[in-house]
Amino acid sequence: MAEKQQYFTKERLEKLKEELADLKTRKRIEVGERLKRAKELGDLSENSEYFEAREEQAQVETRISELEDMIKNAQIIEKTGSTTTVSVGSTIQVEKNGEVKKFTIVGSNEANPAEGLISNESPLGSSFLNKTTGAKVTVTTPSGKAEYTILSIE
Repeated sequence: MAEKQQYFTKERLEKLKEELADLKTRKRIEVGERLKRAKELGDLSENSEYFEAREEQAQVETRISELEDMIKNAQIIEKTGSTTTVSVGSTIQVEKNGEVKKFTIVGSNEANPAEGLISNESPLGSSFLNKTTGAKVTVTTPSGKAEYTILSIE
């Protein structure tokens, strides 16, 4: 099965790489020390400290695996310079019911709608992709249909 592309800004990708390095070094050692101390306490069958350390170890290893997959499939969002069509990385101004809003289309891992960062995979974000200035976009939301007009693309 082909892995899905993950879209990131350079800054976000660097933060993920830093987190991965920290988990592989400092955090693994820390959890290993906790396991070692817990084993020294004796009977593992009733040793809650040992079970907590094993649980944390599993969480750390799961996160390492997730980060490795994300980084392996990372696609840097680059400004294409195209201001004619909306793509991942575009910042757009749209109008809905007389209200002007600004959105930046980002990968799903960076989405933060409260800050105007919408995922390229979300119903709203995917509806804007490949559209041009002046296009009317209708999006079905939980509260019904909403129509947006693209005013500008950066």
